Amino acid sequence: MVTDASSATAARSPFGPRAHHQQVRLFRIYNHYRLVISLMLVGLLFVDPFTTDSKFRWLDYYQAGAVSYLAINAFVGLMLLARLQPRQRHITLSILIDILIMHGLLLASTGITNGLANLVIVSVAAGNILNPSRMGTFYAALAAICSLGISGWAVLVINESADDIVRAGSLGILYFAAAFVLQGISKRMMRSEALATSRARSIAELEQINQQIIQRMRTGILVLDRFGQVRLANAAAEELLFGSVNSQGSAEHQNRLLPKPLRKGLEAWLKNPNMRIEPFQASPTSPLLQANFTQLDQERGDQILVFIEDMSKVTQQAQQMKLASLGRLTAGIAHEIRNPLGAISHAAQLMEESPNLDNGDKQMLDIIRRHSKRVNGIIENVLDLSRRRAANSEQVDVRDWLTEFTQDFQQTRDDGSKAIIELLADDAVPPARFDKSQIEQVMVNLCDNGLRYSKQQTGQNRIQLVVGATADGERAYVDVRDFGPGIAREHRHSVFEPFFTTDKSGTGLGLYLARELCEANQAHLSLVEDEQPGCRFRITFAHPGRMI
Repeated sequence: MVTDASSATAARSPFGPRAHHQQVRLFRIYNHYRLVISLMLVGLLFVDPFTTDSKFRWLDYYQAGAVSYLAINAFVGLMLLARLQPRQRHITLSILIDILIMHGLLLASTGITNGLANLVIVSVAAGNILNPSRMGTFYAALAAICSLGISGWAVLVINESADDIVRAGSLGILYFAAAFVLQGISKRMMRSEALATSRARSIAELEQINQQIIQRMRTGILVLDRFGQVRLANAAAEELLFGSVNSQGSAEHQNRLLPKPLRKGLEAWLKNPNMRIEPFQASPTSPLLQANFTQLDQERGDQILVFIEDMSKVTQQAQQMKLASLGRLTAGIAHEIRNPLGAISHAAQLMEESPNLDNGDKQMLDIIRRHSKRVNGIIENVLDLSRRRAANSEQVDVRDWLTEFTQDFQQTRDDGSKAIIELLADDAVPPARFDKSQIEQVMVNLCDNGLRYSKQQTGQNRIQLVVGATADGERAYVDVRDFGPGIAREHRHSVFEPFFTTDKSGTGLGLYLARELCEANQAHLSLVEDEQPGCRFRITFAHPGRMI
């Protein structure tokens, strides 16, 4: 009930809730002042006992008024300690009680000439600070009327000097002057505070928007100290450098060490700020990255701002331009190539039917048939690249999808042979967002390659599929492991380049096309290096809540 009443009072305040809270705080301070004054008035009754009634008109009334004033202030103080939220009417009533009790004490003592009249000015001033409106003017008017009333009564009834009326008039002028001056100051301060609050709110909203934009950026942003410690990092930087996603910013990852390649680049840049460091990989499964450094504080140089760019995007764009040109060229001449290619293949088939072929001729025909098929495959792959459609992403339960894919893949194998596919899955795998048809095309390519190389090495069509979550538990991944001879270390960085192949019958576009399809779905295809036999390719899906 107290909270609701406070909220309603704040809503009615002309300067908003913050001004109301400021008003309550000032009233608490003013009540401390009232309590001290009332204690002093009561204490003076004991410190300076009165042996004569000549100083007071009605000593008993004065003592009763001082004690009552102390009791009222003590009660209000206890209520404030009990977390009472005073409303506007409580503040108004307190100011009115102060003005009336002080004039009552003046009347019971020596009149308007008593020093207590100065305390009335404080009460009027406090009233205008706490309530800078027409009510504040009413406080001044009430105090002036009471002062003139006491002085007029003293002159007419007990024959006091007429100078008291002049003094009362002077006090009335002070009351009104204090009211007008303090009202103006209070209103100006409240308007300034309201303006400052509004601007602070706007700045906070702008900061929140900027924070959201920075967190959603695909460019990694780091703030480092001069020792290379991470002070701030956005989500993209966490993902690119550390393989984790922190959507709330970098507060949890302060003082984290940089990856070794980036730390060496920072040391080289500190020695030569004009130097541009070479692209690097934060980990074997991360994409190729480019870092740019700049001083965040040009004067002190304490902090360094780092922009982390995913170079695979730039490389992808260059390769897309190259393949787009190649695709247009291939589309233009595909018909011209396929016609003679078809004639060559058909002629080879006719020659195979001849009964007069020796073994050498048969070998030549086999070479013609295989290379005709290879040329046709190259044309088909390049055409697929040039007319690739945009991804149609949907949220997918990766475990269920991979189980279904494994069953379909077993049933639709071209050679009809039985494949051994071991499916391993973690208990908790986050969902992913991707185009099923495109990622299935990637999986078919990886599985076909894995089965082929496993059979070459072990004589068995055997692969292993593993689905799990990254270290931060935010993203899913799928591993395709074969048991073949593996890839030579000098070729590991070239396996995703177009037209690179170690198989004489391959086109060199399968893995490139697979990575292109993964990139179109904001996933990353990488070759994982470990001590196990064969190759392990990993598809790391993007965070489903951060996809753009």
